Amino acid sequence: MPDKNKNNPMSNLNNLSAQTKLVHGGTERSKHGETSEAIYFNSGFSYDNSEAAEARFNGEEPGHIYSRFSNPSIEMFQNRMAIFEGAEAARATATGMAAVTYALLSQVKAGDHVVASRALFGSCRYVVEDFLPRFGVNSTLVDGRNSENFAKAMRPNTKAVFIETPTNPTLELVDIKAVADIAHAHDAKLIVDNVFATAVWQKPLKLGADLVIYSATKHIDGQGRALGGIILGSKELIEADVHTFIRQTGPSISPFNAWVMLKGLETLSLRVEKMSENAAKIADFLDGHKKINRLFYPFNKSHPQYELAKAQMSNGSTMVSFEVKGGQEEAFRLANGLSIILISNNLGDAKSIISHPSTTTHQRFSEEEREEQGIKRSLLRLSVGLEDVNDLIADLDYALSQV
Repeated sequence: MPDKNKNNPMSNLNNLSAQTKLVHGGTERSKHGETSEAIYFNSGFSYDNSEAAEARFNGEEPGHIYSRFSNPSIEMFQNRMAIFEGAEAARATATGMAAVTYALLSQVKAGDHVVASRALFGSCRYVVEDFLPRFGVNSTLVDGRNSENFAKAMRPNTKAVFIETPTNPTLELVDIKAVADIAHAHDAKLIVDNVFATAVWQKPLKLGADLVIYSATKHIDGQGRALGGIILGSKELIEADVHTFIRQTGPSISPFNAWVMLKGLETLSLRVEKMSENAAKIADFLDGHKKINRLFYPFNKSHPQYELAKAQMSNGSTMVSFEVKGGQEEAFRLANGLSIILISNNLGDAKSIISHPSTTTHQRFSEEEREEQGIKRSLLRLSVGLEDVNDLIADLDYALSQV
């Protein structure tokens, strides 16, 4: 926030609403007083003298050293997101998968153990199942719908528990508070991928999570422009563990992409609110449709974890999944019959997007593994955008008539 009118109560961030924080939080203006945040599009920084450089490097003097470590544009994005999330600190990364990988790596070493819900995005499961074991970190996957499964899987050397909720693509839920209690009872850290719920509708840190991660590529950018990720949590975890990994190994976000994300935050809640409103209406349209075998939407009463969704989320999210009666051929026929809704594997975009998970985002899994996660060949995942909802429903209605 700018340093003006300090006597005004509204100069205190704690007095501001979430939407105002998303517009003004973390802003740092240069001497020129720009209204739109500046892009500090540079790799390095100069010093008045060698003594100042030494003081900057050993931490005696505040300031930036190199954009791989920190940069004013990146810092503004981190600070604004931390303010909105309710986190003490944050670090941005080049992609969402970099955020997942470094959140996990920062908490484990060879000989440690990770427990994760089995319902994960394909690349996330790769990190847990294939990547970490290469460095001596074993993992156990559990059905996250029952919290007791996490308790049973914990070992003396379990250092991290990793979940996403709602899950991709079947929108299963994990009880964040219950799993946080289990993790902490075993001195482990809980890491939550909150992409599907978004920071607008779910606050994992308030429910006991230690780290929360986002692919900023999704709702935070929200217009399919730039890649990015972010990890949020306590100062202790972020400024020591996470920052050290990012500083030394370099999965840094570019200043330009950080600026894109910063501008995206200004409209995040407005976009997510409208997209979620559209998603709920589409879920109602699909619920009970004669050509739909099953609907997945957390705030629709047909969802088996509806009560948990209402308890830990404040809205049902922008994502709707459903099974078409038949199989892959029918699912493809529906997707190919759409005109407004695009076929793509991204999500959280202003444009509505449909994908077929078993042949795209989750294609690396065996048929048995997909069945275990409930990812049938008839399943489609719909990321609902900002179009007029009546147009979207008409588009779906026509495509369903082709099945």
